[in-house]
Amino acid sequence: MTDKLIIFDTTLRDGEQSPGASMTKEEKLRIARQLEKLGVDVIEAGFAAASPGDADAIHSIAKVIERSTVCSLARASEKDVRAAGEAIKPARHGRIHTFIATSPIHMQHKLRMSEDQVVERAIQAVKWAREYSDDVEFSAEDALRSEMDFLVRIFTEVIKAGATTLNVPDTVGYSMPVLLGEHFRQLIARVPGSDKVVWSAHCHNDLGMASANSLAAVMNGARQVECTINGLGERAGNAALEEIVMAVKTRRDIFTCDTAIDTAQIVPTSKLVSSITGYPVQPNKAIVGANAFAHESGIHQDGVLKHRETYEIMRAEDVGWGANKMVMGKHSGRAAFRARLQELGIVLDGEEAVNAAFARFKDLADRKHEIFDEDLQALVSEGEIAHVSEHYRLVAMGAHSETGVLPVARVVMSIGGAEHQADAQGGGPVDATFKAIEQIVHSGTELQLYSVNNITSGTDAQGEVTVRLSKGGRVVNGLGADTDIVVASAKAYLNALNKLDAGANRAHPQL
Repeated sequence: MTDKLIIFDTTLRDGEQSPGASMTKEEKLRIARQLEKLGVDVIEAGFAAASPGDADAIHSIAKVIERSTVCSLARASEKDVRAAGEAIKPARHGRIHTFIATSPIHMQHKLRMSEDQVVERAIQAVKWAREYSDDVEFSAEDALRSEMDFLVRIFTEVIKAGATTLNVPDTVGYSMPVLLGEHFRQLIARVPGSDKVVWSAHCHNDLGMASANSLAAVMNGARQVECTINGLGERAGNAALEEIVMAVKTRRDIFTCDTAIDTAQIVPTSKLVSSITGYPVQPNKAIVGANAFAHESGIHQDGVLKHRETYEIMRAEDVGWGANKMVMGKHSGRAAFRARLQELGIVLDGEEAVNAAFARFKDLADRKHEIFDEDLQALVSEGEIAHVSEHYRLVAMGAHSETGVLPVARVVMSIGGAEHQADAQGGGPVDATFKAIEQIVHSGTELQLYSVNNITSGTDAQGEVTVRLSKGGRVVNGLGADTDIVVASAKAYLNALNKLDAGANRAHPQL
């Protein structure tokens, strides 16, 4: 018999803490629906106390998710716990995840609390959480730099208070697999009632060990892993869901557990998260990178052609590569368009939203011969981008570039309904376009990142542009897609400006 390994996805909470990766409520709902389709057991939908917008997004996700557990993070304070409890109220299966730091360095310098005070606060937080749900998770922040005796003490007490899942985070990515595995082995052996709770691992990737450490925890008794799509997350990120799931599935000779993940949904989920957050997947990324199943060496190609398992330990189609064969075009009708969106798990809010998306589809079909699933995802994202804010809107633009002549761009844009126009020169057409925009808006922002990725293959493919802007300590990603890269760049820049204009500062916890 194999045990169930619970997959706890924190893309919508820890993943969103990546600089500029903040998502709108509509984007979070799309990802949450896809995570449920993927088969994720627990969706950490956010941190309710961060802002009213976060609480509303969690509440909205809790209303629509049917099979997965919807979870909200909360610091060990009554305000946070009650905000989390209210946010998950509509959930068919709801969880509150509360935490407090337990390492000497955190208790002394951040919390300025004694061990007794930390234990008492943890107990009280779990009791508050139990007022809303029987499913309560407790995390000891910075557990891998905490004293073992103190961890045993606090975990013992929160079990008595009603915690059902105990999480042991490697908050700063400091541990090594052999040490982390031993940590779990000792805790499970020493904590009274350890067999009555689920032990969980939450590992960060500062030393590139997040997935390895998480798997070491599983080999030593953990039965929940907290991870994110594409390894997204604070600083260097978290353990990547796709790596954890496929390691357990591929190495059945080592692991005595299995997941409920529909692995064919891994690549579609990866592409969706990448598109929405603006964080592209590196080509050599395990499982979901474009080169993960590519073979350049003649020796490798010959071996795979003769017998796939000579150089492939997994099948590409098992994780979703090559699964999307549906191609649409200018002759595809509204019914086929709606049906394909439904198959992709995309839910549009009302007939007006469907009509607007279909109009964008027809416009793209006039410029691009074949439209793939990735194009449809980008079309829907474009519609959601328009709802972030209409303060800045692109009306028209033109750019000219030729050898030996400085490129020039003209931009016409609307600000609060009033049209403005500017011309500018630059080092290239994109640089000229951004300078023309800045002549109008005078935003005072700093451009931190400009990235272009093709959504599909072919010279008529849409380019997806990510623009990262910072101002006053806030960092946002702007996204834009178009068959014309310069137009996509202008859309992305204005999307970032709209996010800065509309957004509010939010609190971000660290696990």
